[in-house]
Amino acid sequence: MIRSFRALLFATVGLVAVATTATASSQLGKVSFPTSCSQAVQADFDRAVALLHSFWLDAAGKAFAAVTQADPACAMAHWGTAMVKLGNPLAAPAQRKAVEEGWEAIQRAKAAGPRTPRERGYVEALETFYRDFDKADHRTRALAYEKAMEQLSRRHPEDREAAIFYALALNMTAPPTDKTYANQLKAAAILEKIFAEQPEHPGVAHYLIHSYDYPPIADKGLDAARRYAAIAPASPHARHMPSHIFTRVGAWRESIDSNRASAAVGNQANKLHAQDYMVYGHLQLGEDVEARKVLEEVRAITAIDMQNPLFFAAGYSIAAIPARYALERGQWAEAAALTLPASEYEWSKTPQAEALLVFARALGAARTGKVDTARKDLERLDAIHAALATMKQGYWAGEVDVQRQTVRAWIARVEGRTDEAVRLMRAAADAEDLTEKHIVSPGRLVPARELLGEMLFEAGRPAEALAAFEASQKREPNRFRGHLGVARAAKAAGDQARARAAYESLLRLAASGSERPEVREARAFVGR
Repeated sequence: MIRSFRALLFATVGLVAVATTATASSQLGKVSFPTSCSQAVQADFDRAVALLHSFWLDAAGKAFAAVTQADPACAMAHWGTAMVKLGNPLAAPAQRKAVEEGWEAIQRAKAAGPRTPRERGYVEALETFYRDFDKADHRTRALAYEKAMEQLSRRHPEDREAAIFYALALNMTAPPTDKTYANQLKAAAILEKIFAEQPEHPGVAHYLIHSYDYPPIADKGLDAARRYAAIAPASPHARHMPSHIFTRVGAWRESIDSNRASAAVGNQANKLHAQDYMVYGHLQLGEDVEARKVLEEVRAITAIDMQNPLFFAAGYSIAAIPARYALERGQWAEAAALTLPASEYEWSKTPQAEALLVFARALGAARTGKVDTARKDLERLDAIHAALATMKQGYWAGEVDVQRQTVRAWIARVEGRTDEAVRLMRAAADAEDLTEKHIVSPGRLVPARELLGEMLFEAGRPAEALAAFEASQKREPNRFRGHLGVARAAKAAGDQARARAAYESLLRLAASGSERPEVREARAFVGR
């Protein structure tokens, strides 16, 4: 079935993706959102909502603005503008300016006078998110919005759009530490029913992928993943989103194909986001030359549009791509020499993005014995952690805390404090397992439990290393270094059959002709 998806995806790549001419019933999917606005703008409003559902935010903002210009009394178009100002509501809280603009749009919607109880419900629900934005934190307001959308959906059970936006709100407020995935599965149950009724709805396919974007349930999202790009081929995000599921199940070629299609039609932020996923996929296949080509494209960037709603994804990718390229290849000296790109990106706005590169550099320094350099970068990670805590970015503060623990562990390992090093590294892996990777990323730079396996292997504890690698592979399947770690640990532990199976898996993964020394190692073992 994956092959059929690839064929379908490439059939759509040649389509012209022009947001200003595509209609909501063709290259953006089918959306029907009845309003009391002028009948002359209804089709344009539907198209704007279709753009919104695929997070094509800049185009959606222009589309809603055009509707308000044509029909100033259309309160729902102002509501649409306020929805756009949320940015990607699953990625990061909107910046203060965007929140202020969203609040102003809601006030315009109220002033225009929603003409039906249903329309008033949409405006009032979103107002709960923007109200008191200068006093209440993001999560408090998001939870209020979720409850308001639940009530709206219950009052109007015939309104599928209310149910769809309620499902999105459930994903917005899903706790990152909830391993039962209660919100996500509740959202998916709502969306699956609507998908059966409206198989060409872009938001349903999109939010189903997000609902299932977790290791234990990722295979449930394959159907939506295989269909979304064909539903809305004009949308860069629709072409990209299938790779969230493909990455989760370790289908690297399909992930690369999906993101190559997205990068071909996206703006700078969309393209960078897709390129991060592409690089991740290429590196898992051992395709270092292809990964390097993407890296060089990214290094050539000198300026980032900080006004784009997806600027965080852009900055994250700029920092992550060179870090991944060094770490996934085990080039620790190369990682130790990393520097922040000389772009005009404002790293202070998203210190968690800067932390990626600082962490990679610190890890590279520690693993090459440059303890003083590693400690200096550790101090920077400490400062970034404090900044994120001050910004009330609890999730990202936790991610950076795992990075700090990891660096401390490898410093201890280099200094000969092996038992302490293992204890610190195990604690980092346990902490990382409590949450999930963020949707902005195809995966953490290196899974902490995989690093624990490498440390245990180096320390001459192969049986423990094997257990760590196998546990990591359950959460992050089909990773190159995961298969390699299992093979080496099993071999050292005397389990030749398990080693052979892992080396064979590695060779299948690198079948496109990788010349990494690890591939030659696998060939030599299997060939004996």
